[in-house]
Parts: sequence; C-alpha cells; structure tokens
Amino acid sequence: MIVGIIDDASFPTFHMSLPSVLPGDQVETFRSQAGRPFPPHQVEAARRELEEFVHILEGEGVTVRRPEPIPQRQVYSTLDWASTGLYAAMPRDALLVVGTEIIEAPMAWRSRYYESLAYRPLLKEYFQGGAKWSAGPKPELTDAQFDQTWTDPGEEGPQRLVVTEFEPTFDAADFTRCGRDIIAQKSNVTNEFGIEWLRRQLGDEYVVHVFEFKDSHPMHIDATLVPMAPGKLLIHPERVPEVPELFKSWDVMEAPTPVIPDGHPLYMTSKWLNMNILMLDHERVVVERQDEPMIQAVRKFGFTPILCNFRNFNSFGGSFHCATLDVRRRGTLESYF
Repeated sequence: MIVGIIDDASFPTFHMSLPSVLPGDQVETFRSQAGRPFPPHQVEAARRELEEFVHILEGEGVTVRRPEPIPQRQVYSTLDWASTGLYAAMPRDALLVVGTEIIEAPMAWRSRYYESLAYRPLLKEYFQGGAKWSAGPKPELTDAQFDQTWTDPGEEGPQRLVVTEFEPTFDAADFTRCGRDIIAQKSNVTNEFGIEWLRRQLGDEYVVHVFEFKDSHPMHIDATLVPMAPGKLLIHPERVPEVPELFKSWDVMEAPTPVIPDGHPLYMTSKWLNMNILMLDHERVVVERQDEPMIQAVRKFGFTPILCNFRNFNSFGGSFHCATLDVRRRGTLESYF
C-alpha cells in the first residue's frame, strides 16, 4: 500500500476550477495564499499522524511504500499556462489500480499536472515486477477545458460542473472498485470523456457504472458511497437519497453525523470525511480515533475498527482512503453482483 506524504504542501496557484469544490469560506484563503506553504504547524501535525498511520498499518501486516518528495512551490508551465503544485499526500487521486494495471489519472487541476512524478520510482519498480503501467491522455488544461461561465449553484441548486468535455480528465478517486465492477461519478474534475476513456482502457473484463448523486459540488466518490465488504455498503445520508439499483440487495448503513468541531480548519472538504475510511479486509477498518459515532457504527455493522488519529491530516482534504493506494491485495477477482 502506498501512503502519501505531506512534505512541502502548498496553496496552489489560484484557478477558476477551485471554487467549484472549495468550502465557501476558503475561496479567499486560496486566492490570497496562492503559491505559499500551508501553515507549518499544521503540516507538521499532519506529518506526525501519517507516521502513526504507517506504524499502525505495518503492525496489521501491510507493506507500506511512500512517494518521493517533489518541489511544490516551483513554477512550471506548458505552452498555455503556468502554475505551482499542491502536494503528494493523496495517491488515491493520482493513481488507479485495477487488477494488475496501474493508471496515472489525467487530473483536471493545473496544480496537480506533475503530481504523479512523486510516484514514478514506485511505478517503475512495479512495472519491473510485472505490473501493467498506463497513463490517461496528458491533458492540455487550456481555458477550453473549463466552463468560463460557471457560477456556484449553491448547496441546494442543480448540479453544474466546471469541467467541459473538451478533453478527457478524471481523478482516480471518482472511481471505486468493487470486484469486476467499477462505480464512477461525473464531478468537477471527472467528465464523461474521461470515464469513457477508462471504460475502453479496461476492456470487457470490467463494467463501469456511472451514478449521479445529490451533490451540487461533487469531487471524489469516497465520501459519498463506500462498499465496505461484499454485501455491505456505507452511504452519505443526504447525497444518496436512494440506494442505486445495483446495491438493492446489500445491507446499507447511513454514515453518522460527523463530529469534527466547527473551528477545525478544513481547507478543501466538508466534515463528511468521516466516511473516508480504509478497509484492510472484509473485517478490519481504519477509523479516526476521535470519531466515536463512526467507531460505534462500524462495530455495529459487523466490522473491527482500528483507531488512528487523523484529524490534522483531514485539514488537507482527505482521510485514510484518500491518503492510501492499495497496490496488492490477497484474494481473487470476483463479481459481487
């Protein structure tokens, strides 16, 4: 399993794609702090939690690998634009593992254009070990990729996405693997073009299902709908008002209300990161140590919670699922539907 790093985490160069997913009270922060590091004390607190997380995973028998730091505040450019970076904290966003294939995602944020370079040493190693290494078409990310007339639909408004269909883009975290079935959503970084590219890339061995949820600012599916084990599904109680037909025969648990304090900084996400758990197998699940409602909920649902402090890492836009990428798992490829 790859676990991300928080080294050099920085506010990215501001771009119109950011307000479509940022909390409203953080847009001006990202605008005014563009190109600067995140507060060092917050980065250090998140780094300590990542080290604790790695220690816990290794104690549970997981082989943990880490990406290489790359400079995040160095300006880079294409023929059309220039930007600085963000971080290499969330391997789940940049890479998609399906079977023996590892796919570099063609991400839509300019600040993440070179993020996969942090994982290149590992990708080369996995390739030498027999993995298939692929990459989505490297996007241009010109202004044509973004709806220049985009306005915020509000929390109750109809879904309006900032990405266009100019070229294929997707974050790997907008797909969740479920055996031979891949669950996907369109979002403010993932378009139909990108989903269709992945569908053709994977071929007939996998079926890609596309769902739309009640989410006016969608980005990444792993805090909305989370298959926990065969026959058991965790859902967001508001974004998933009706369980998709595919999962009708499954046991369903609504995620408990998050308990992250109002004053805790969350730069890029809502409090529903409490759903961003990590399944180690059909029984063990990593849960935030301070999230007692989720701890009790997963225990009641039949799982064994493994507790880890992660609230400071949450500030940077992800939790246990975002911060990891499971590269190899024991077991065989199955169909659960």
